[in-house]
Amino acid sequence: MEIYHRLLKAYGPQGWWPGESRFEMIAGAILTQAAAWRNVELALANLKAASINDWPAVHDTEIHALAELVRPSGYYNAKARKLKAFAAHVCEEYAGSLDAMFAADTTTLRRELLGIHGIGPETADDILVYAAGKPSFVIDAYTIRIMRRVGLTPEGRDDYAGWQAMFHAGVHEDVQVYNEFHALLDRHHKEACTKNAPRCSECCLRDICATGRSAADAR
Repeated sequence: MEIYHRLLKAYGPQGWWPGESRFEMIAGAILTQAAAWRNVELALANLKAASINDWPAVHDTEIHALAELVRPSGYYNAKARKLKAFAAHVCEEYAGSLDAMFAADTTTLRRELLGIHGIGPETADDILVYAAGKPSFVIDAYTIRIMRRVGLTPEGRDDYAGWQAMFHAGVHEDVQVYNEFHALLDRHHKEACTKNAPRCSECCLRDICATGRSAADAR
């Protein structure tokens, strides 16, 4: 929580997830797999221009046409199949209603999402937090890189579940905090804790970060 409050003070609220609707949030979470967000925005704009703005519309769209629309996001044939799989699930199980689908508790809904083709843990948690408004902390490569540099790692399992358990144990179970913390960590990676050349001298976590203290000692 100390890390969270420092990042929030440094960067302010991030206003995530970027999207005008739950459809865009979920489609974006699927399309952003192995893609830069600027390319995802192009794909989302193509869907919007084609009047595909809900899951029944995706369900009714021929897969090759859908693939062409999401081409800017890369791996477009695979991503079209993933979008179609999610659409089929919502339409066939819930008559196209996200409200009905999201009525389940967090654990049940997460298990259900992971059973849909193309939905892995990170994408499932993106959907839970940003579209369903349920507390399930999102773990990504940026989060892991920052935490390792700080000197915080999970006890036991060094995998997605282990990292998520560490955050669930150390962060208040609040969907707004989970939402903001994930966004702030991604912002911090962009601004200071970059992959190859972290700018420790400018970092708001410098004095509580093992890497930052080492950099200061070296200077």
